Amino acid sequence: MGSPAFLAFDLGAESGRALVGMLAENKIRVDEVYRFPNVPVKIGGSIFWDVLRIWSEMKNAASIAGFKLGGTLESIGVDTWGVDFALLDSNGELLGNPHHYRDPRTERAFEEVFKKVSREEVYFRTGIQFLRLNTLYQLYSLVLNRSSTLNAASKFLMMPDLFNYWLSGVMVSEFSDATTTQFFNPSKDNWDYELLEKLGVPTHFLPEIVRPGTVLGEMPASLAEELKLNGRVSIVAPACHDTASAVAAALLEGDGSAYISSGTWSLVGVEVDRPIISRKSLEYNFTNEGGVFGKFRFLRNVQGMWLVQECRRIWVSQGREYSYDELTHLASKSRRFIAFIDPDDQRFMAPANMVEEIMSYLNETNQEKPRDEGELVRIILESLAFKYRLVLERIMELTGSRINRINIIGGGSRNWLLNQLTADFTGIRVVAGPVEATSIGNILMQAYAMGFVKSHKDIRRIVGSSFEFREFEPEREDLVEDAYARFCSIAEKPGS
Repeated sequence: MGSPAFLAFDLGAESGRALVGMLAENKIRVDEVYRFPNVPVKIGGSIFWDVLRIWSEMKNAASIAGFKLGGTLESIGVDTWGVDFALLDSNGELLGNPHHYRDPRTERAFEEVFKKVSREEVYFRTGIQFLRLNTLYQLYSLVLNRSSTLNAASKFLMMPDLFNYWLSGVMVSEFSDATTTQFFNPSKDNWDYELLEKLGVPTHFLPEIVRPGTVLGEMPASLAEELKLNGRVSIVAPACHDTASAVAAALLEGDGSAYISSGTWSLVGVEVDRPIISRKSLEYNFTNEGGVFGKFRFLRNVQGMWLVQECRRIWVSQGREYSYDELTHLASKSRRFIAFIDPDDQRFMAPANMVEEIMSYLNETNQEKPRDEGELVRIILESLAFKYRLVLERIMELTGSRINRINIIGGGSRNWLLNQLTADFTGIRVVAGPVEATSIGNILMQAYAMGFVKSHKDIRRIVGSSFEFREFEPEREDLVEDAYARFCSIAEKPGS
């Protein structure tokens, strides 16, 4: 019998990918078999996900993977971004395309929620960071708009749950993704029905919550035949939130380890045994999201490479096309500490022109403006690294534990300059990799569900022996502390 093969769908805000993992001799090999763009669609003033196209691409990917493997797959697992959801009718059919988390519909809803339930109560019930894109405010916007879709809904499914339903026919919600809604109550270990009822949000459509590593069932024979897959293919809910899958594969070594899942967003945090919910964590706007094997991820969401991605998009539209590697090289040769931005300022959430928005920010804060693209990217990367330091200092304050190692995982871990700046600005050793942490975590959680891996310790041991990692030692300079003080004068405020 050959090595078991697992198919992971890693669906991100920019692209979707299918990767096959092969487990043999306590090592994992991961190969990308298919990639497709995930482009949101704007209609009027709204932004939607094209979920039917995503589903069509997923089926193409599964067919290609099956062909390469002779039609045999052990299981399939899906992870996606958090917070977004679909509503289905009583026949299990979509009631419209799901909205994108950057859709402006939450702008009014975010403040209106707190007229019904205080921020303190919401936080102490859920332990989740306040972001206007959270599911809670998306749902409440439907209440405010007297949505007919909301009234017709029979089932609520988060994005990975929707694809799991189409793959297996089973309607459930996976724990790690459910916690991103800001209406999961960790003390009750269930949806916070009372919170939703106070807001007039229906609760009858909320599904059962299952844990990471749950076998949902088998792919229906008709779908397996369509995709030309042989035998039985199990559908597994890994950690369906992409960051939870990534952290499952992170090389964390006890209380002294932190992670930064670096991509469109930067998720900066630590693993904890139970949520940390206090007035201080509320003030600092920290979040407690579900992890694997009973853990929680205590973290802050920080705007990440989105800032560079959007600047690059603007430059491309103006005929100046740079690769990300070229932009990093230009930044590495640019002047240091010209100016700083708070990456989490709301103006950077979804601006029409990120370059102009940053320039406007620098003007309003009376800072020097960059002279070229390299200097602008340098400002972004230095600001991100200083924001990481601020978040990590607050984590150490809130947990009482000293951090002596940072594992940067995900696509952003390829940015050597940001990795080095993070080490330099925090004074903490950085270990970068694996790049494919999300898919690796997805695949190894499938392997756990199917009985090929026994524990989380086994998962991390397999990761450590299967991939190469790059280390960045801190190089401290006196100018760093002065620059950090300048950054904090801009960014260190309640909720920053």
